[in-house]
Amino acid sequence: MTARTDARTRTGAATVMLTVATLGFAVNFWAWALISPLGPLFRQQGTLGTLSESDVALMVAVPVVVGSLGRIVVGALADRYGGRLMFPLVSTVTIVPILFLAFAALDSYALILVGGFFLGIAGTAFAVGVPFVNAWFPPERRGLAVGIFGAGMGGTAISALTTVKLFSNVGEKAPFLITAVVLAAYAVVSWQMLRDAPGRVVPQTSLVNRLAANARLPITWQAAVLYAVAFGGYVAFSVYLPAYLKTEYGLSPAGAANRMAGFVVVAVVMRPVGGWLSDRIGSIPVLAVCFAVVIVGAAVAAGHPPVDSLGAAAFLSMAAALGCGSGATFALIAQVTEPSRVGGVTGLVGAAGGFGGFVPPLLMGYIYGRTESYALGLALLSITAALTLVLTVTVVRRTATGTNGPGGTIA
Repeated sequence: MTARTDARTRTGAATVMLTVATLGFAVNFWAWALISPLGPLFRQQGTLGTLSESDVALMVAVPVVVGSLGRIVVGALADRYGGRLMFPLVSTVTIVPILFLAFAALDSYALILVGGFFLGIAGTAFAVGVPFVNAWFPPERRGLAVGIFGAGMGGTAISALTTVKLFSNVGEKAPFLITAVVLAAYAVVSWQMLRDAPGRVVPQTSLVNRLAANARLPITWQAAVLYAVAFGGYVAFSVYLPAYLKTEYGLSPAGAANRMAGFVVVAVVMRPVGGWLSDRIGSIPVLAVCFAVVIVGAAVAAGHPPVDSLGAAAFLSMAAALGCGSGATFALIAQVTEPSRVGGVTGLVGAAGGFGGFVPPLLMGYIYGRTESYALGLALLSITAALTLVLTVTVVRRTATGTNGPGGTIA
């Protein structure tokens, strides 16, 4: 009876920790995506001068790459110091660039890039949450738990739905000030409520040694490739879709942002599904189906289909596949990596995912500037997904089946 009571108590505590961590991920991702919906608006209004498509692409991509690279260090720090410290710390530090953008940068393209650079700190929250959540759940439930946490990426939908409206109707500082207040409130709540899992193994080696050891794991670079395509594709579309829809289909900034929000919602809903399916049928079959869907969806989108029919179906199908694939990737990591290394591996893999989201907007802007068409960029996505599918069913499959079972270690 005592053991059963203890199990129920831990399960209840784990659920609370997962809820608070997911909320923190969503709030930080809301902040991380503040600039993206404003890019097309700045270009349309001309308040920052004449901006090219590449200028807008760089503006929305800078926070992505900084948040991605920062995950390498923050993930390792999360292994060492735990989510109870790192969640409020990341949330508090993110307030500084948000206030800088609100009060000093909105009339200068260069200063927006500077603010966006430091706004990237918000994107590192992902590398805090994965090891934190992973430590609270048993191996057979980690795929679903990490998938639910990953649904916090829906914070980008909050930004898409509110930023332009607040900026235009309430005041240009409004979206930034509201986000700063929410982050401050979350920092207080998380400091009061979060607790690291009992029995959490704290690594004793140096940061450099841990990073080097994690980088040598086969699962690290393999999952990095998978995540660069799955989550990278999601990030690329979530930050660049407003600009793409406005340029390609002539939609208004608000209309483009609303459609981007729909893309995000579908991806967010499917991320826990990807983790749940991976717990039951394995990560490899789930990933294979996801990349197959992306191959078809990107090929269809490259043909400039009608935006409200076949085009919507193509992009929403890709959203579902990219969200599901992102959840399946981290289910795979949770199943085959030592708990004490999950943060470090997550940081490296998360960096790859963010980098995968940084390159496509720049590439799409460059291609459009040279060809006045996005077809080539979407065709490249289809080809990349095909190559990733081959990697999944060959090399990654061998790695996954060569572990010591759920929670085992790949040496």
